[in-house]
Amino acid sequence: MARITALLASAALVIASAALGTLALTQLARSPALPTAAGVAPAAASQPASITVEFLGWSHYRLTSPSGKVVVTNPFIEGNPDAAISLDEAIARGADLIVVADGHRDEQGNAIEIAQATGARIVTSAFELSTWFAEMGVPRPQLSFTSPGDVYRHEGITVRVLGSVHGSAVPRPSESVYYGGVAGSFMITFENGFTVYFSGSSAATMDMQLWADMYKPDAAIVHQSAAHEPRDAAMIVKFMTTNNPNLRTVFPHHHRLQPQPGGLFRPADLRAEIERLGLNVEFIEPVPGQPYTLTK
Repeated sequence: MARITALLASAALVIASAALGTLALTQLARSPALPTAAGVAPAAASQPASITVEFLGWSHYRLTSPSGKVVVTNPFIEGNPDAAISLDEAIARGADLIVVADGHRDEQGNAIEIAQATGARIVTSAFELSTWFAEMGVPRPQLSFTSPGDVYRHEGITVRVLGSVHGSAVPRPSESVYYGGVAGSFMITFENGFTVYFSGSSAATMDMQLWADMYKPDAAIVHQSAAHEPRDAAMIVKFMTTNNPNLRTVFPHHHRLQPQPGGLFRPADLRAEIERLGLNVEFIEPVPGQPYTLTK
C-alpha cells in the first residue's frame, strides 16, 4: 500500500511539473521581446547590404551606412585646393569614426578639429600616433591607440588596422612623440556586413592577399597619386581579389582633380592597368560631393 501511495505521489508531481512548464512557455510566447542593449546594431540580415560613398578631395572619403553611421578617411580639408567642403561643413555633418592612415599633414588633415568638435573617435595606424593626437588635445577616450593587427569596434562598426608600406612623420613633435610610428591601412566593416578596404598611402605588398582572403572586402579605395606607379596600384586591386569573389568596386584616392605640372599619372592610368589585368571590377573616378551607393 505504501508503495502504491508513493507511485501515485510521483505521478502527481510529474503532471504538476508538466502543467507548470506549459504555463511558463505560454507566458514566454506572450511576453514582449527583450530590448537590445544601447548602441547594439540590429542583425546584419535586417539591414540593406549597402553603403553610400562620397569623395571630398585627395584621400578624404565619407562612408555612410544605412543606419547613418559615418566613417571618414583622412579628412584633409584646410590647405587642400580640391576640398569639396569646408571644415565648418565637415563638422556640421558630423562623423562617428575618423581613420587616419599616417601622421603626414595630408593624411591626418583636420582630424583633430573634427574630433574635438563632434566627439568622433580617431582610429590610428599606430599607438604612437594616438599618443600624438592626445598630446595635441584630442580626449584620450576618443582615440583607439591601435597598431597593425589590432581591431577597434564602435557602435556596430569594426575597423581592422592593417599594415602599409609608407612613412608616418608628424608635422611637429609633441611632448613625447617625435615620429608617428608605422603607417597603416584599414579594413572597415559596417553593421550590415559591407566591407571596404582603404589602402592609405601603401604600395602593393603581398600581405594584401592574406587580408583579402581573411576579410573579403566588397570595395577598395586605392592610392593613386601623380607619382604612384599605376601597375603597383592595380596590383593592390588584384591582391584584394585573392580568394575573394566579393570585390566589385574600386575608387582612387590621393589625386588632384586636374593634371598638375610634373605629374606623371592620373586615375585613368589606374583604370587602364586594372583593365589590362582583366580584373572584373567597376572602377569609379568619383565626382567630388556626389554620393555613390554600393550594394553587395
